[in-house]
Amino acid sequence: MLRKIPVMVCAVCGVFMAAQYFIVSGPVSQLYGTVLDWMQIIFVCALLVGILHVITRQIKNISRPGPERWYAMIALFGIALMVVLGFGWGISRGSPFLWVFDHVQAPMQTTVFSLLAFYVASAAYRGFRARHAESAVLVLAALIVLLGRVPVGEIISPYVPQTVSWVLNVPAVAAKRAILIGIGLGMTATAIKVIAGMERTYLGSGGR
Repeated sequence: MLRKIPVMVCAVCGVFMAAQYFIVSGPVSQLYGTVLDWMQIIFVCALLVGILHVITRQIKNISRPGPERWYAMIALFGIALMVVLGFGWGISRGSPFLWVFDHVQAPMQTTVFSLLAFYVASAAYRGFRARHAESAVLVLAALIVLLGRVPVGEIISPYVPQTVSWVLNVPAVAAKRAILIGIGLGMTATAIKVIAGMERTYLGSGGR
């Protein structure tokens, strides 16, 4: 019974969220707006659960020997510092909270994302090996796009930027739309399975 109730609630909510796109009615729209307000409350509760999970995980790491102990201490100190700054001086422009976010969090985030360039370069090196006809086409298109995005391409020929625009607006868009259609079909199939009760992985390891 404890497993059937979440499945029934999920099915009802899924059917309602799908049906509101096909029903044009004032009461239905108002009810949908109320449900969206409830979703904001759920987001806040999920955020609190995530914060508590991070804190408990870091506390466990502190009790273990090794370098992870110091990382856990820094993480807990950062969480406590941001909470104190946020509640003490607010989050408006010019506040210490926003200063720490702009001058500490943003640079660290940029640094982590910049490390992805090495993985992108490695993946490009493996993918651009012209072993087959499809790989040769990929390499040719990549070279054209790279040349068209730098001033050297326009110096070589004025047709290079035009070719790049055609590649990005025609073949690339066609492939992108095909991928989006596949993603949409997969999402629809998964939603139907969840509404029908066939997919219960959201219940945890004992969902099935």
